[in-house]
Amino acid sequence: MSEQSSTGDPADQRVRVQGEPVDDYPEMAPEAARGRVRRITVVGEDVLHRVNADVPAGMLGTPELSALIDDMFLTMYVAEGVGLAGNQVGEDLRLFVYDCPDDDGVRHVGHVINPVLAERDAEAVPLVVENEGCLSVPGPHAELPRAEYAKVTGVDKDGAPVEVEGTGYFARCLQHETDHTYGRLYIDRLAARPRKKVLKQMKEMANDVFARREANAAELAGAEAEAE
Repeated sequence: MSEQSSTGDPADQRVRVQGEPVDDYPEMAPEAARGRVRRITVVGEDVLHRVNADVPAGMLGTPELSALIDDMFLTMYVAEGVGLAGNQVGEDLRLFVYDCPDDDGVRHVGHVINPVLAERDAEAVPLVVENEGCLSVPGPHAELPRAEYAKVTGVDKDGAPVEVEGTGYFARCLQHETDHTYGRLYIDRLAARPRKKVLKQMKEMANDVFARREANAAELAGAEAEAE
């Protein structure tokens, strides 16, 4: 999911990592320092439009899975996003990473393997219409109703149970990213006319978005070289 607006200095926010509060946390998740930037898939590519495979038990706890998560964190930051799913880096696997604030200024960071979104209680949890964007639909945003509260369960990269919940913008992120693992983009939830408008805007905006991502990657690489 793409970032909508600045949320202030992450270091000044309360932070929950894998759903648990922590006292101190860096500006970027430590995983990003080990990762490499990957190309982000765009609407129309097959891996984005099908239900992805569950991460198999045999892959949990492996260097391969850890490296994928590292890459996803770094790619998300370079693209200025707050969430990124496996199929957005071309992997046919059900997982996502996130670094996203909620509406109360709490920063949520982590990853979920094989996520399951809890069913919404229609009487207790209202739908809220807000702008939403996607790194795989580079550029535009559109208004979309989502549940004001969301809870996702799954496991972490080592197979330990994970339960993450949130409200507001973070709830939207959890729903958006879980959708990705089932082959659904946010534009698939739009009516025909606004969907067509978003796709038209994407064609007009995508090149500028790609250029910004390349510049971010180059700046990050330059900073790393200076630090060595």
